[in-house]
Amino acid sequence: MTTVHRPAPPLALAGFVAAVAVVAAVGSLAATQSRAVYSGLAQPPWAPPSWLFGPVWTVLYLLIALSGWLFWRTGAPRREFAWYAAGLVLNAAWTPLFFAAGAYTLALVEIVVLDVVIAATALVFRRRSAAAAALQLPYLAWTLFATALNTAIVVLN
Repeated sequence: MTTVHRPAPPLALAGFVAAVAVVAAVGSLAATQSRAVYSGLAQPPWAPPSWLFGPVWTVLYLLIALSGWLFWRTGAPRREFAWYAAGLVLNAAWTPLFFAAGAYTLALVEIVVLDVVIAATALVFRRRSAAAAALQLPYLAWTLFATALNTAIVVLN
């Protein structure tokens, strides 16, 4: 029988934070002109101010990392992290699509897929950790809001 070596919990948590930080960095690099782009778009009256996105995403990224770590602590096999990993990739892709490429419709399609992946992640995580699943819910709620905002921007622009 082969023993799988797992890193110590604090080191694993640092790994989850690092993975999420990479996603945040990709978004940050692609969004250097995001304030100008965002303010230049026709927006619905309920659109939040651009300064709100940074603080919200900071909290969400910490929750995403903590969620992954809590799920990892259950001893879940790697294959059960597929939805989580797909969500990180899709999250990293949205900002370059929307802000750098100005591909608002493609970004909308992509964020709808991300919504489904986050919901699936929460369902998979719930099988082993209610806390890990619950930490995905603010992320899902904000991403659904962002989907509505992306939809409005596509319609208005």
